[in-house]
Amino acid sequence: MVDPEALIEDLQRFVRCPSVTGGERAMAELFAARAEALGLEAEVVEFDLDAVRRAPGYPGEEAPRTELVGAVAVRRGSHPGTPRLAFNGHIDVVNEGGEDWVHAPWSGDRSEGFVYGRGSVDMKAGVAAALHAAAAVESPRGDVVVVATPSEEDGGLGTFAALERDSDFAGCLIPEPTAFELICAQAGALTFAGVVPGKAAHAALRLEGESAIDRYVPFHLALHEHERALNAGVAHPLMRAHELPYPLLVGRVAGGRWSSQVPDRLEFEGRLGVPIGTPVEEARAALDELAARHGIELSWTGGQFAPADTDPRHPFIRAVAAAAAEELGSEPPLAGATYGSDMRLWAERGIPCAMLGPGGIERAHGVDERVAEDDVVQTARIFERVARGFGA
Repeated sequence: MVDPEALIEDLQRFVRCPSVTGGERAMAELFAARAEALGLEAEVVEFDLDAVRRAPGYPGEEAPRTELVGAVAVRRGSHPGTPRLAFNGHIDVVNEGGEDWVHAPWSGDRSEGFVYGRGSVDMKAGVAAALHAAAAVESPRGDVVVVATPSEEDGGLGTFAALERDSDFAGCLIPEPTAFELICAQAGALTFAGVVPGKAAHAALRLEGESAIDRYVPFHLALHEHERALNAGVAHPLMRAHELPYPLLVGRVAGGRWSSQVPDRLEFEGRLGVPIGTPVEEARAALDELAARHGIELSWTGGQFAPADTDPRHPFIRAVAAAAAEELGSEPPLAGATYGSDMRLWAERGIPCAMLGPGGIERAHGVDERVAEDDVVQTARIFERVARGFGA
């Protein structure tokens, strides 16, 4: 049985261990230590970063790093050869930002039923819940493996590496903060960048130059049209529920050097949503073609998230829904996510996968990030039920 107080204390420990993407070693070591204290087999895993980067299917990355370190905890099953279950959670977090926090970002403070701090909801709460669920389940039929991975925030390199090492699983549940929606579909998300050249001239002789900003604007408007086309007649029923299932955003623009000089260069970076069922290569090619019509060449940088889904009728999804219903009193709503996640790395290997976890994603990556203690405990209890019934 899950011990709520011990669970929340471990969540506090995890939040107090800074693990910004690229520097996850201390958190991996803490996770393994707490897993062993709970009676699980545990191992800190140091991946061969160069080999992972050369592997087919390499998902990209954005944060600088010199190592790739995760951890694995195992509750051994009572029936060798029975299918194995994975709980997958990421131990990296985004930076704390520059705003003032009421509760310090690495404090792990408890206040009025919440735990505060960077990564509390995204997703150290889920990692702690999965760990305590695995520890609480008695005599599972097959192994229950908690895979704690780095580098999710910048593309999923950690889970990719973990699956290169071990992909012998019959199901995976990820405790992302879904507010107890059962997510079994996710959009793809591809990061792109481009440079628009121009010709410099004095502002008083503007016509002698060619503004890179003026050249970029028609392309920006064309991106809006491309986004509308992506979201016309959305096929997947779980994605149709969103107002904008597949967003296309330019999130950074830098152009010009001086107020009285015609800008000779503009740089931009953006993110392309990829519909479920669309190959990543096809999505890239369509945007490359659009950019080429405007004289722009794109580069595809950073995280490259393919879309993915698991059939809601799959027995694993139905088992997770039933376990959640026992805890919550009603079945969780099925949903699709407009963001990329590690879910697609499991689905690519034919492993049924879903996401379900606490509420609070609206606080993720923001100031005074927090998670409700009751949600964390309920997540752990749901995961324990899933593990208890898996392989029966």
